[in-house]
Amino acid sequence: MAGGWARDGAVNEQIDASIQDELARMKTRRAPQGDSLTHCADCEEPIPEARRRAIPGVKLCIECQQERDSAYQARGGINRRGSKDSQLK
Repeated sequence: MAGGWARDGAVNEQIDASIQDELARMKTRRAPQGDSLTHCADCEEPIPEARRRAIPGVKLCIECQQERDSAYQARGGINRRGSKDSQLK
């Protein structure tokens, strides 16, 4: 089902592209990279060995990571379609 001048399946392709973009953004934002630190990058407290083994590349202790996660603000989705109906929400 096409809407307006769009070809059949164009809306679903836009939705799929939006989902893939968001998943890629989340993976790059959340994935620790490199070697794990032995001490927290924020507060200098030791990072437990079990945490370093469980999450390769970890940089923060549990407390600092919890503070950072609670401060995270989810952003709104991208309106690729740009139709008036989608902007009324």
